[in-house]
Amino acid sequence: MAQYDRKILNSLLDSYEKSLLFTGRNKVNIRISFPFTVTSVPEYFDESSLAYEELHIKLNELERKGYIRIIWKKENHIIKKVILKEDRITEIYHFLKRLPKVDSIGNTLKLLDDMKPQCDTPVCTRFIAWLSLRIQADEPVKEYIDLEQQKQTARLLKAITCIEKNREGCYIREFSIRHFGDSKILESLLGLIGKIMRRFGGQFAEMDVYAILAEYFIYHTPNYIYVKGDSGLLKLADSCIALGGLKQGIGISGEDLPHMTLSNMERIKKVITIENLTTFFSWQEPDSILIYLGGYHNSVRRILLSLFYARLPHARYLHFGDIDAGGFEIYEDLCSKTKIPFQPYYMNLETLKAYKDFAKKLTLNDRKRIGKMQEQKGDCVYREVLDYMLAENVKLEQECIITGNTHPYHFVSPSL
Repeated sequence: MAQYDRKILNSLLDSYEKSLLFTGRNKVNIRISFPFTVTSVPEYFDESSLAYEELHIKLNELERKGYIRIIWKKENHIIKKVILKEDRITEIYHFLKRLPKVDSIGNTLKLLDDMKPQCDTPVCTRFIAWLSLRIQADEPVKEYIDLEQQKQTARLLKAITCIEKNREGCYIREFSIRHFGDSKILESLLGLIGKIMRRFGGQFAEMDVYAILAEYFIYHTPNYIYVKGDSGLLKLADSCIALGGLKQGIGISGEDLPHMTLSNMERIKKVITIENLTTFFSWQEPDSILIYLGGYHNSVRRILLSLFYARLPHARYLHFGDIDAGGFEIYEDLCSKTKIPFQPYYMNLETLKAYKDFAKKLTLNDRKRIGKMQEQKGDCVYREVLDYMLAENVKLEQECIITGNTHPYHFVSPSL
């Protein structure tokens, strides 16, 4: 049988630590109790289980120790509830080998204070400050850390700091071995790290954890950038790659970018970033370089874009993505972080109207995000698109837009 005596005592302590009794702010006489119901102790009410007698034995023993008081129903010797004896709290913590919450709070606050000097990166600094304020105000922080597990908290803070300081390209498991001596430690923290980065690093609000790590040159898989075009040469050491001869383009490793140069780009009039891989492979555009962005761009893609911008400063720089909140957020992020004057491409009102039959309905979250963009962006170049999306309750995936003879609407490329 499960150790229900310990489970019940721990539940009583949990309730005590959440109560005004713990903080000393109680103004009325309250008692901490654990009710016996089919939900709280199902085995107790199961006639085929031995829990009934065993629980009576265990709880009677706890009552003799003075830890609890049992309240019985009048009939059938059924336990109604057990009440915590607050005057024996210290002994109960010792019996359970559980650290009192006040000690856990003190130890965690000391840990946070001690780690501030070494965890001085932007996200980690904000995270530590938030934790400290919440803990001191007796507000919950359980979504991020366990107050009883200082070692885990220290490991989490170290992981975030090391990620923010990383400037050397590596894979997740390599990074984990380098900093923790174990290839799987970082992977076990990824869910929390992503949540923290999104909340305390504003620029990551809509990014998944792998995209966030890529901003710091830490990759889940080899970091290839897909590029194609109908002309131009990519030179790598003694190799020379002619883009015009590769219909579906080529994947370039981020590690090779520092050694790559561009030439024979005179024909190139447009550099187009494309949000989705399917569209990248199917899209053809004369006198253009096409770069697969993969949603939010990362530091390696920015390096490649800076190479093209330095070589082709007078070309038109265009971003082609979904006509939805996420697509325009990615566009804004691209402009902000690259400082390149990108313009949205096929993300205008004409396109949305032409492909309205393929559109999807907005979710409640879509509407909130679009409304926020309307407030923040004012008279942005795609304002009429945002207005139309809300008015008609539509959004459009990039893959719905087709070129060439298969194009269902004989659509003309928008003028810029």
